[in-house]
Amino acid sequence: MIQFNRFVLENGLRVLVHEDHSTPMAVVNIMYDAGARDENPQQTGFAHLFEHLMFGGSINIPDYDEPLQRAGGENNAYTTNDLTNYYCQLPAENIETAFWLESDRMLSLAFSEKSLAVQRKVVCEEFKEHYINKPYGDVWHKMRELAYTTHPYRWMTIGKELSHVENARIEDVKDFFFKHYRPVNAILVVAGHVKTDEIRKLAEKWFGDIPPGTRYERNLPAEPVQTAPRFAETYADVPLDALIRTWHMPGRLDKGYYPADLITEILGGGGSSRLFQSLVKEKKLFSNLDCYHFGTIDPGLVAIDGKLVKGVSMEEAAQALDEEIVKIRQSGVTETELQKVKNKTESIIAFEDMSVMSRAGSLALYELLGDAQLMNTELEKYQLVTTADILESSNIIFDENNSNTLYYHAK
Repeated sequence: MIQFNRFVLENGLRVLVHEDHSTPMAVVNIMYDAGARDENPQQTGFAHLFEHLMFGGSINIPDYDEPLQRAGGENNAYTTNDLTNYYCQLPAENIETAFWLESDRMLSLAFSEKSLAVQRKVVCEEFKEHYINKPYGDVWHKMRELAYTTHPYRWMTIGKELSHVENARIEDVKDFFFKHYRPVNAILVVAGHVKTDEIRKLAEKWFGDIPPGTRYERNLPAEPVQTAPRFAETYADVPLDALIRTWHMPGRLDKGYYPADLITEILGGGGSSRLFQSLVKEKKLFSNLDCYHFGTIDPGLVAIDGKLVKGVSMEEAAQALDEEIVKIRQSGVTETELQKVKNKTESIIAFEDMSVMSRAGSLALYELLGDAQLMNTELEKYQLVTTADILESSNIIFDENNSNTLYYHAK
């Protein structure tokens, strides 16, 4: 059970404090309820561009890293389709440095043409390096376009097109910032060798007078139920053919999320999984094969993707994969198989909870989902999944009309 205290400042900033006096360190984690799904379809990649801009300094602090390093701290950030997260870890006695830095960039990010030009160039280079010039780099651009017709998950966090970031103007960037990066849309989690009363005082001192902003009301178009299989193929300068298939699955707060998560583990969770044993080890059709999902808040995708062994035809590989899908849809899984992946899930959750930084990030995420206390009931939800649930979920998810297939041919 992860214990925490929670309070809300007058400007709407939610603050969670998790005391752990077994460590001399403290973690300061700020999560913003804004991700790539909240972008204008004509201006994608902005949430990720912001992640870079937030390290470009604020009005009072030209270099974010230097004072933090002097205080013995380190920091990082990530952006997903659903959220943006900034976190730093430092000795608990220097925690006020983190409050000063984080509050200043929330209050007064340095919007200069120079800063925008520098970070825009960095992001454009990243786009080219990882998504245009890298082998298989455009797989998920193509698959998302195939799988989604309506919901903004149809573009990746990096952005739908390079031109969107290239053409980002200072006014657009400012508008995005003041719409999303406000106290009322943020969650501050402080964890480690700290006391709640002291954190309350620091939060009031450094964040209390930041204007709240307007609460962002999300109103995204729902993805219609898919009613026919979709197929695409492409040719690229890559070493091996790749087969990628996806199926729509329930969102993060749906009870169907838990059996779906366990299904991906049964099919593709490592060397003892069904797909690896059958299609990689025994039949030698794939050189590697993974099954996973994206853990998205709105309904997401179960994905299976693998590289084919040279000489194996795409049709042969696809048919063998279909046979494995048919097996789980017809026969489900055994109690032993299910218990094994539940045990693995339990150990993953326990391992994540060992690090104070992971605990801080998880508390922020569950608060974003609606209630940080959900963190303490997650495991129970996995334990309640039955073999009947796995069979039912497999039949819903792996319905042929719910499938998207991409043949990615080596030229």
